[in-house]
Parts: sequence; C-alpha cells; structure tokens
Amino acid sequence: MEWFKKSLRRTNGDKGSLATRLQAERMKSNIIVSALESGVIVIDEHRLIQLINPAAARLVGWPEDEAIGIDYDSVLHFTDEKGTPYPDTINPFSKSLTSGQSARDNTAVLLSRDNASIPVNISVSPIFDPGTKKLNGIVGIFSDVTEQRREERQRGEFISTASHEMRTPVAAIEGYLALAMNDKVASIDTKAREYLQKAHSSTEHLGKLFQDLLTSAKAEDGRLSNHPTVVEMGGYLQQLTEDLKFSAEKKGLQVEFVMGSSNSVNARTDSNSKMVNPLYYVYVDADRMREVISNLFDNAVKYSESGKVSIGVTANEQVVQFYIKDTGPGIPPGDIPHLFQKFYRVDNSATRTIGGTGLGLFICRKIVEMYNGRIWVESEVGRGTAFLINLPRVPLQRASELQKAESAAQKIPELTSPTAFP
Repeated sequence: MEWFKKSLRRTNGDKGSLATRLQAERMKSNIIVSALESGVIVIDEHRLIQLINPAAARLVGWPEDEAIGIDYDSVLHFTDEKGTPYPDTINPFSKSLTSGQSARDNTAVLLSRDNASIPVNISVSPIFDPGTKKLNGIVGIFSDVTEQRREERQRGEFISTASHEMRTPVAAIEGYLALAMNDKVASIDTKAREYLQKAHSSTEHLGKLFQDLLTSAKAEDGRLSNHPTVVEMGGYLQQLTEDLKFSAEKKGLQVEFVMGSSNSVNARTDSNSKMVNPLYYVYVDADRMREVISNLFDNAVKYSESGKVSIGVTANEQVVQFYIKDTGPGIPPGDIPHLFQKFYRVDNSATRTIGGTGLGLFICRKIVEMYNGRIWVESEVGRGTAFLINLPRVPLQRASELQKAESAAQKIPELTSPTAFP
C-alpha cells in the first residue's frame, strides 16, 4: 500500500519510529472508514470478509466481530426489485471476484439479517498485489438509497400517468387533422392545407414524445414488458434489414447486411461445400430488440445524406456482437459520453433541422441492459458513426434445450435450421 511505502521512507531504518508510524496510519484509516456513511466491506481472495465498517454492519444487520472471517455469501444477500435472488452472474461482488474487474449495480436490494429489504447502490473494485499483480481481494461500497428510489418511483409514476392521459387527446387531435386534410371529407384551399400539414406533423411529434416518455419511465422502474426467448441473431437481423431497407433506399442510401466470416465460431459447411450461416443465439425479447435496432437504423438514415447504412453481426464463444454503421457526419468526441442520457441531443446544424425526443438512445440502453448487454458508440467527425451492441451468447446445446422447452410450453414449432448460401 502507498501509505506503507511512504512510512518506510520516512523512518530511515528507525524500527521504533516505523512501528509508531504504522500504528498511526492504521488508526487514521480506521477512523476514516468508520466515519463513512456508506457501507464498506473488504473481502479476500478466499471469499472471507476481512473488514466491515459500522455503516455496513448496520445495513446487513451483522455485528462487526461476527462478520469478520466468514464467507461473504453468509452476510451479503441481494435481490432485484421484484425479490428474485441475485445469481453469481449478476451479483457484483461475485462478478468482481471472478473477473478481477470493477462492477456496479444501481438497482439491487439488500436483504439484511432480519429480512429487511434495503435498496442499495453498489460499487465493487478489485485489489491487486502491487508486485505480482495477483488479485488479493475486493472492496465493496454500498449505500442505502431508499429515499432516492422512492422519489424516482414517484417521478416515474407521474410521468407515466401524465403521458398516458395526454396521449388520448393528442391522438384525437391528430385524427381530426387527418380527416380535415382528406379530400373526400373536407374541401380546403392550398394555404389551409399547408397549415394543417404542419399542425399534423407537430401533433405526431408530440405523440411520439409522450410515447417515449411512457416507455422510458417503464424502463427505469422495471415495468417494461419483457418476454425473452431464444433468438438466432443472424437470421433475425438479416430479415430485419430487409424490412427496414426501404426507408433508406427512398433517400438514395445503400443498405447492406454483413454476416460473420466463415471462420467464425460454429460456422459450418454442408455436403455440397456451401457455407452455412453460423448460429448466433441470444436470449432476448425479439420485439424489444426490434425497437432498439429500428431506432438506431432510423437515426442512421436521418443523419446520412449519402452513402450507405450497414447492419452486421459476429460473435465469439461468450458474446454476440452486432452493429449499425452509417456514413453520416459523425459525432463530436465531447458529445459521445452523453449520448445515452435522457433528453440529450447533439447540438449542431444537422440536429436542429431533424426532429427527435432525445429519449431514443436512453431507451435503447435500458433495453439492452435488461439482457445483461452493453451498447456503445464509435464515431469520427466526417467519417460516420457505428453503434455496437454486445449480448451474452447462448451455447448451442443450451439454445436447443430452451427451444424445446419453449415449444413444449407454447406448442409452437422450433426455430428452423440456418439457410445455406453460396
């Protein structure tokens, strides 16, 4: 530790002074850790708790002297907001201890020793030996956010109620404007039609805003409908590209679909030496994923004046990755870290002339995170933009088992085998 090295330098070989200084440093560290309002727990590489501060002891309901030296699984129990226990693949402490990487969770609920449910934000970081770089353990920091979550739920409920109530009159106005512009229903002059068309366009935008507000509120508080199934992303994206390409072609843009190369994992050939599409299975709600891809594709079309839009997919053993690339103006580096925030829009001449709610990318991120995925953007001004998504890959055997279970439960045919192409 750095304080230890400094102490050694200051002592100049004075052993009595070293012991005194080390003791003083420990006392300072203990005072600071004990004074923190957030809970702090240090766990070694053997999963044993080595330090727990008073705030953490109060939250978990374990006295400090009882918690020290036992497996952290006996003390730390987390669930989601619906009460479903966290598996090791989601538990940030297990993830960090296994991967040696930092982990965060802002939606967890801590179950204390007396079964009280406490909403918490969690941040876990690995501890490495400075010399060998070996993982020595992890340090976890978590804080009670009960009041914060309550306020977030109230805001979400207000937005949901307001959006739902306002969508009805807006839809009625939109309908009446459409009737007024219908030559079979009403006769209006050219100038009046122009005004009505502008009003109709603005009403459509307002309706989209209310719908996005409603969706974003549901995504934040976990009310977004979600029915995941096994989806083979290669065939799924190929078909979706066919469905979406017309809007791009109307603007004079080319559209291409790019499948993983022939040396991709699980790529196969048939008896006629034809290449068979590799199988890229994931476990997602196909309709929700369509929302994500459609939103990203529409943005690519809106912001590209010429060139092409590409949709591609590839994978390794753990992850299926797909992307939507365009040849548009690109995004300034300063805007990239904020793109997935609510209501954030890049402020330039292109965006000022193109409508949008500023919620689309936020909703995309929330949907991707529902499936333990990751979405990010790579862009260079003047050279286009690429949005990339990683989703956990479902192994072939596991995908087959899930397909059979789905077929048995829903009495639907299993997914068809991949189509051969020359």
